[in-house]
Amino acid sequence: MNLRIKHLLGLENVSQEDINTILDTAFSFREVLERPIKKVPTLKGVTVVNLFFENSTRTRISFELAEKRLSADTINFSASSSSLTKGESLRDTIQNLFAMKMDVVIMRHPTPGSVKLLSQFVDAIVINAGDGTHEHPTQALLDMMSMKEKLGSLEGVNVAIIGDIRHSRVALSNIFGLKTMGANVLLCGPPTFMPYDVESLGVKVSYNLDEALQFADVINVLRIQKERQGKGLIPSMREYRNVYGITQQRLSKLKRPIMI
Repeated sequence: MNLRIKHLLGLENVSQEDINTILDTAFSFREVLERPIKKVPTLKGVTVVNLFFENSTRTRISFELAEKRLSADTINFSASSSSLTKGESLRDTIQNLFAMKMDVVIMRHPTPGSVKLLSQFVDAIVINAGDGTHEHPTQALLDMMSMKEKLGSLEGVNVAIIGDIRHSRVALSNIFGLKTMGANVLLCGPPTFMPYDVESLGVKVSYNLDEALQFADVINVLRIQKERQGKGLIPSMREYRNVYGITQQRLSKLKRPIMI
């Protein structure tokens, strides 16, 4: 797989050509999952370290499973049992790890920009598994892969992203990636869930869910990220569900099916 980028830190500056290459390569590996032995030697001899400084279930397991199916040597780093608990800096910890000749690092960290910082002082390939409220490019690529599989192309597709957009790193990566692929993006949610700089993103904005559903070929529904927000952004969960909940009643009013 030949890419113009060395690291995958986000999708903001990734070209359409590179996104297509990543998605096409992912599609080509799907047949491996149908084999009796789900393993290929693509990453044999490559050492991958998973640096997760936030709790994760699906992302961490997905990365680890993919690494093992591609025959990589996988190391899982636990911050709670490392020298970080003794006061060692993140930079020193990582430099010590990479003195052991790691080839690839997958990193999730609560601080926006932390993954980019890491890429500046290690020689290894760095992949962002989520940095605070900034980006989560691999999740967005997975979303786009699902859309492309269903629709064939993303060019001209209307995608509505609904929910807590301000605190969602997945939303920002989807916005960048979908726009690069030629999709039209609309953000829908209460004003308190909209990014502060929403005007600079080049997307449509609606505070009316029914309007967003009429616009959309695809809707991407986000959870409310209670762990990243302060209190008082919405009156109550019940009120939020009444106004922005995706219900069968709402969907039944649409004149055409949409992808959710």
